[in-house]
Amino acid sequence: MEILKRDGHHVTVAPTTGPRMAGAMAREYAERGADLVLAVGGDGTINEVAEGLVGSPVALGILPGGTANVLATEMKLGSRLERVAARLGACRPCRIAVGHVTCEGGTVSRHFLLMAGIGLDAHVVYRVSGPLKAATGKFAYWVAGWSLLGRRLAEFQVAVNGLSRTCSFALASKVRNYGGDFEIAKDVTLFDDRFEVVLFEGPSTLPYVKYFSGLMLNRLRGMKGVTVERAQCLRLSSPEDQRVYLQIDGEFAGHLPAEIRIVPDALTLLVPPEYGRQG
Repeated sequence: MEILKRDGHHVTVAPTTGPRMAGAMAREYAERGADLVLAVGGDGTINEVAEGLVGSPVALGILPGGTANVLATEMKLGSRLERVAARLGACRPCRIAVGHVTCEGGTVSRHFLLMAGIGLDAHVVYRVSGPLKAATGKFAYWVAGWSLLGRRLAEFQVAVNGLSRTCSFALASKVRNYGGDFEIAKDVTLFDDRFEVVLFEGPSTLPYVKYFSGLMLNRLRGMKGVTVERAQCLRLSSPEDQRVYLQIDGEFAGHLPAEIRIVPDALTLLVPPEYGRQG
């Protein structure tokens, strides 16, 4: 995984050697006058680099790598690094809003580009085996998900738009694509200043068989137990006797309680000209 930085007429290739390094490196290059940072990697790496560039005018371009790159899939850039690199010249810099999460009693404060997932999917992310993920990629997430089949799920309260819902999975998304394979949020783009919030009810994994079928048949909206909202902020509280997990951009972030909100005009992203006009 690498970060590429263009400073004047010079190009610097800066490899990362561990987690939580990419954000600090991107921030340093931005402060030194870089006008473009290209991030090579999966969603976790892109998230870290974006964290370092939030609030700056420096443009972020992405090149896909890692286990998955939902952002590249969302913008229909493709998955082959060489082809995506060849398309970067046609991309345009756009200011976009990002998400921000505060959790763990305020000790965790992070931005995200794609989505925040709370409850079931974050529990799956938490349980993913690192060695299996390195060896098999997305298959590790399916293994972690199936390991929860039949279990009772932690339920929590979501306050959004003056409403309160009891959920076992909540998704606050800035993108339509989920995990590179599905679309849960249907009417949102990176250009929006609101999340599409999708709430799922159910104290066990059993209703999720129905939800998954609805997802596959494009009938998720309107299903009993599913609520869809558009919002700039949501607050989530945790039951006293259960731990509820939270993930952002596919990486474990912490536990509830949490606040998730939109940060407008936060980041410059290189976007292909056709994005946002696609059905």
